[in-house]
Amino acid sequence: MIDSNFIKSDNFNIANVSRETIKELDEYSKAIILKNKSINLISNSTEKSINIRHIEDSAQTIDFIDKNDIKTCTDLGSGAGLPGIVLGILMKPKKPLFKLIFYEKSYHKSVFLKEMAKKFNLNSEIHQKNIFEERDLCTDVIISRAFKPLPIIFQIAKNNFKNFKYIILFLGKSRRKILYDAFETWKFDYEEKKSLTNNESIIVKISNLRKKNG
Repeated sequence: MIDSNFIKSDNFNIANVSRETIKELDEYSKAIILKNKSINLISNSTEKSINIRHIEDSAQTIDFIDKNDIKTCTDLGSGAGLPGIVLGILMKPKKPLFKLIFYEKSYHKSVFLKEMAKKFNLNSEIHQKNIFEERDLCTDVIISRAFKPLPIIFQIAKNNFKNFKYIILFLGKSRRKILYDAFETWKFDYEEKKSLTNNESIIVKISNLRKKNG
C-alpha cells in the first residue's frame, strides 16, 4: 500500500514511490505554474512552495484512498486538479483501473484537467459542469479541497449523489467548531488524520452520512 509517510517537505523525498511517479508529480507542478501565467489555478504567492502547499498537501489523502473498496473518486470543484490529478498519478502504478471523475465549471480549467489527464494517462472523466445541477451520481469517494464549506459539500452529497461511501475533506483551524456544528443537522462517522503540511489542519474521512429527521 502507498502511504503518506513518503512526504518529507524536501523535493519529493519519497521512499516507497517510484522514480517515474516522482518525475510525473514534478512535471505536474511545473505545468500548474506555467499555466498559472494565463489562468488562475493557484495563488501566485504559493507558486514557490507548490510542492508542499499543493502537491504534498493533496498527496497525503492517499491514506484514505488506497483501499480495496475504493475504485472511483470524484473531485468536486477540481480547479487545477488538486487533489485528483495527484491521486491519479500516485494510484496509477498501484491500481491502473482506479478512476477519477472531475467536476469543474470553468472551461479553461477543464481544458487544463483534460491536458493533464491525457499527459499522465489517467483513467478519468472530466465534466465541465456545475455540480449543483447534476443528479443521481455514483462514486466511492467524494473529495474536495478548497471548493465549498463542509455543510454545502454534505448537501451536494445528499442531493446530487445516488451512491457514495465516503467524503474526504480538508479542514482548517476551525475544524472542531465545523464538525460540532455539522452534528447539529447531520449524523455521520468520521476518521481524521493530522495534516503533514499544516499544523492547524486535518483531513477527515466521513462515512454513514445521513440527515437528522430525514
